[in-house]
Amino acid sequence: MPALACCVDAAHAPPGYAFPAGDSSLPFPVPCSPGVPLSTTSTHTAAAASENSSAHWSPSLSAALYKIDGWGAPYFSVNSSGNVSARPYGTDTLPHQEIDLLKIVKKVSDPKWVGGLGLQLPVIVRLPDVLKNRLESLQSAFDFAIQSQVYEAHYQGVYPVKCNQDRFVVEDIVRFGSPFRFGLEAGSKPELLLAMSCLCKGNPEALLICNGFKDGEYISLALIARKLALNTVIVLEQEEEIDLVIELSKKMSVRPVVGVRAKLRTKHSGHFGSTSGEKGKFGLTTTQILRVVKKLEQAGMLDCFQLLHFHIGSQIPSTSLLADGVSEAAQIYCELVRLGARMQVIDIGGGLGIDYDGSKSGNSDLSVAYGLEEYALAVVQAVKFVCDRKNVKHPVICSESGRAIVSHHSILIFEAISSSSTSAASMTSYEMQYYLGGLTEDARADYRNLTASAIRGEHEACLLYADQLKQSCVDQFKEGNIGMEQLAAVDALCELFYKTIGASDPVRTYHVNLSLFTSIPDFWGIGQLFPIVPIHRLDQRPGARGILSDLTCDSDGKIDKFIGGESSLPLHEIEGGGAGGNGGKYYLGMFLGGAYEEALGGIHNLFGGPSVVRVSQSDGPHSFLVTQAVPGPSCGDVLRVMQHEPELMFETLKHRVEEYCHHDEDSDDGDSDHGMGSIASLANSLASYFHNMPYLVAPCSVTAMNNSGFYYCNEDDYNAAADTSPCEDEK
Repeated sequence: MPALACCVDAAHAPPGYAFPAGDSSLPFPVPCSPGVPLSTTSTHTAAAASENSSAHWSPSLSAALYKIDGWGAPYFSVNSSGNVSARPYGTDTLPHQEIDLLKIVKKVSDPKWVGGLGLQLPVIVRLPDVLKNRLESLQSAFDFAIQSQVYEAHYQGVYPVKCNQDRFVVEDIVRFGSPFRFGLEAGSKPELLLAMSCLCKGNPEALLICNGFKDGEYISLALIARKLALNTVIVLEQEEEIDLVIELSKKMSVRPVVGVRAKLRTKHSGHFGSTSGEKGKFGLTTTQILRVVKKLEQAGMLDCFQLLHFHIGSQIPSTSLLADGVSEAAQIYCELVRLGARMQVIDIGGGLGIDYDGSKSGNSDLSVAYGLEEYALAVVQAVKFVCDRKNVKHPVICSESGRAIVSHHSILIFEAISSSSTSAASMTSYEMQYYLGGLTEDARADYRNLTASAIRGEHEACLLYADQLKQSCVDQFKEGNIGMEQLAAVDALCELFYKTIGASDPVRTYHVNLSLFTSIPDFWGIGQLFPIVPIHRLDQRPGARGILSDLTCDSDGKIDKFIGGESSLPLHEIEGGGAGGNGGKYYLGMFLGGAYEEALGGIHNLFGGPSVVRVSQSDGPHSFLVTQAVPGPSCGDVLRVMQHEPELMFETLKHRVEEYCHHDEDSDDGDSDHGMGSIASLANSLASYFHNMPYLVAPCSVTAMNNSGFYYCNEDDYNAAADTSPCEDEK
């Protein structure tokens, strides 16, 4: 049987057509490779092979495929059901304490009457237990390094709130870090206000580090914090700031604690090191630091100079670079002690990196070649060595680790709603033969050459003649000489040849219910990659590869680069009828995105942020409890951000509805009640649009909607449901 006749299911003409007698001058094409015949059983054979391969697939193979054991350890793994599980206590998590992410999604998205929260995806799942474990692990690493090196001071960190200013994240860090004197770092006036408020409930010894460019208002606010008995340190980023500090502190009768940010020679060469080195954006040179010392001495305030800060960049790749920078800073610290400053603290800034791709490599912005223990040991050893050599008392070590603290605790979960590929629709050989019969002579010549090349197995010639045939037909179509059916037939024919010789693009586009610019802005802005993984069906072999396309109308709204240097991601088919035991839904999770993404996100296309839930480990059958749930911003909320007034917009539309319906009613012979009913119905429907999230609503959620076709409620409803409604099996 000819190759293209393999899919013939009935010998009848396309609708509205009758077959001509036939054209023997158009031979049926044959496979380009005689060793790969296309037969009627090919589909069934492929399906059987796929089923057989899935039978030998396992969750552990998926864990290896997506490198989960690399970037996810010790907080994420794949369970025996093929779902991603969170391990809230890291290595100390017991098997019954693991939290199945798919069960969280079910709890969050199910309607209220079946025990769910009725929230719409996308959703950020916060795991405060992971946040607590990260803080404890960082503190333990430094405690061990200090003890093992006989270091004669302690470590106390601060969290830079710019990484994630969410109220509950900051409050959790202050609460969890209170036993360790863990503090906060602020880089602007609003950040300083929130840090002051939160630290009122923190440890009195916790540091409040004031970084960033400062004006008189910023410095006055920092001095007020000092007056409120908060352990506040004003870190000078520019030399002229010292004049304001001296002037305002005398005017307000507050004795300040001052630090400087040193502009080190040590430079981080990676993407995140652009603010380091002599030409960095922030900090003072050694010459400027000496002038600050002189000004403080002249003002009788040299004893206020107590902290040295530096920052050589985020994601420091190796401990050798770290130790180099710390050693240089420690030398400056010792010199300041010699000059008479009452130095107490060396603040090594941020830079503690995380492993986004699981490679444990020091040659990539996506990874680091060390763990918490190695990081802490390198810092302690470097400071101790310099101070001992200079006979200087060991300072308190402070770090401003943000990315390493909050990245793991937040998971963005979203749904792939459909997939598509560029392949042409399939046609039966009879349809193809019919439509190809109307081609021009030039196109028919390319068709014959294509078939002859296929018979000879000349793949390069196949590609050449296929491209010529397609272009010839496109030209003819533009001139109106052939119809759409003939153009589609040529596309289908060429696609068949491409597939046979392995030249077709196997990568599909998966459309996800998400805004890249809102939820993953670092990917678009700086090419930052995050682990993205299906959170379920990991007991099945992925049968496709895909890129992710978001809801925005921007061509940049796609994710086409993934960890491991991949340009596509292994994915499963999106199936209907309960695929994977989940009603055909296909959920993906973006991990390690707890730092920066929420603060940087915009509202491109007026897509607001996702819903947010806080999930804590519990002793119930599902091992978790949703303690807070907040719906994402509504259409009205995001309109207000851009200065629109939803209430006035609704009134304008309501007046238009009344005008339209009354006009409709006047032209209708029916009773007036029908017209008034239409007015109320349309007005209610319009009102509901303002209250709902901008993201797509799944068809299966129709039963969860109100009478106007949409489901919505206020934040208090969600929080009440979250506080009082445990998981189904825990009720």
